[in-house]
Amino acid sequence: MYYPLVSIALCTYNGERYLIEQLDSLVKQDYPNLEIVAVDDCSSDNTLTILGDYASRYNNFKVYKNEVNLGYKKNFEKAIQLCKGEYIALSDQDDIWMLDKISILMNSIHDEKFIYHDSAFINSNGNSLNKKMSDILNMYSGDSYHPFLFFNCVSGHACLFSRDMVVKCLPFPDHIMHDQWLAFCAANIQSIIYIPRPLVLYRQHESSDTDILKLGKSKSKLTSREKIIKSVQMLETFSDYRFAKNPNLILKLKELYYKRLDNTINFKLIIFMFKHYQTLLYIYKKSKLSKFNFIYKHIWGLKLKSNKL
Repeated sequence: MYYPLVSIALCTYNGERYLIEQLDSLVKQDYPNLEIVAVDDCSSDNTLTILGDYASRYNNFKVYKNEVNLGYKKNFEKAIQLCKGEYIALSDQDDIWMLDKISILMNSIHDEKFIYHDSAFINSNGNSLNKKMSDILNMYSGDSYHPFLFFNCVSGHACLFSRDMVVKCLPFPDHIMHDQWLAFCAANIQSIIYIPRPLVLYRQHESSDTDILKLGKSKSKLTSREKIIKSVQMLETFSDYRFAKNPNLILKLKELYYKRLDNTINFKLIIFMFKHYQTLLYIYKKSKLSKFNFIYKHIWGLKLKSNKL
């Protein structure tokens, strides 16, 4: 039986505390044709020593060290480019994978190019938090990019994608999380498959890059002005994607958001969002009233927000 090579792109930075648990779950995957590509982003702890130990014991384990710190997004970009597999899976340094994760995804992807799964939250000590990603977000499956313009349900550690997607997804843009961008690209290129099964124990702690459960106490919050500007930047980036199918909705949203920069009240924007709320807010796992409240807040433009600040 033919087993396509699957590359696991692992990015590390000062991850010694949890790294061994994660590496054990990677090297013990039951899928028979794997390579693990670890790229360290200038760690100052024992991360590189740990990676070197695994590389000395496993022939399919490769370690690269950056000369300068790239940051997690550019580091993943580099790791993906170093992968040689027909399929690529992303890995953080502090989670724990189910040992059949890659096998399940590969048995389910068929002729599609992108697949992802549910995740179960654990705390810093590895204890269950009795909550899954699907408990807080609606997990999308399909071929529409609309749900990813405002929200994201695809975690990087949960996805596996075909290598031929890479040329259509890289480089990662500055203003959008890399996993949200991958999901957006996948929905445009073909479609997205969701596996409703937790295949990763997703560790939540205060130093996580992504703080899904809001455990961090000191992380800064964006002002209203910054949120509007960020949304405009994201829509600008989405609208520039050259492989976008049926881009009219993005272009219209971008137009209305630009008008929001110069006006105090924006009835046309909220009317448009009400019209398309079922797809635009699909991932947002709230009541219809909460979704309408989310849209209603978009009535206020940057001029009024600037006056309030």
